Amino acid sequence: MYPTPGSFVHIQSYKHDGSLHRTWCKGFVLEADEKHIVVVTDRAWVIESDGRKWLTREPAVCFFYTDKWFNVISMIRHAGIYYYVNLASPSIYDGEAIRNIDYDLDVKLYPDGGYQILDENEYAQHAKEMKYPEKIKKIVEKQMDLLIEMMDKEEEPFSQKCIDHYYRMYLEMYKEQE
Repeated sequence: MYPTPGSFVHIQSYKHDGSLHRTWCKGFVLEADEKHIVVVTDRAWVIESDGRKWLTREPAVCFFYTDKWFNVISMIRHAGIYYYVNLASPSIYDGEAIRNIDYDLDVKLYPDGGYQILDENEYAQHAKEMKYPEKIKKIVEKQMDLLIEMMDKEEEPFSQKCIDHYYRMYLEMYKEQE
């Protein structure tokens, strides 16, 4: 089961212990198949686990993979595309929402190609508190290596051409709905 292109979905991220971590209230579906779901969030409300709410500031093309242990949020800003990558379980769509388990580690990729690994302390703390199995920790570490390699090679979705393609698709599909 996949969401229908042109429809809106919720996106929910959980923690390993099953607690809800974060919800995006509106993602516009561009594409959905056995490998990935591509959505755009544009001025979407995000609700944190503590109840805090905030509105996304810029459009973002988001990639949720069914076979990779990360998801990619590419934020389209005046200064270029900023990528925020969450190391997380493969995503599923259950008819209500796109869901995954967030494994704390994040990577920020800047328009100049530089990147920064974030939340290593949070990962270590949660791995201990929530007793991440060794198998999961090894998968997350291998996926981090794959992710960095994809970024270095500018493989999809880490290219201007890819994001431009999906953003144009969004603008055309969204106009048709108005």
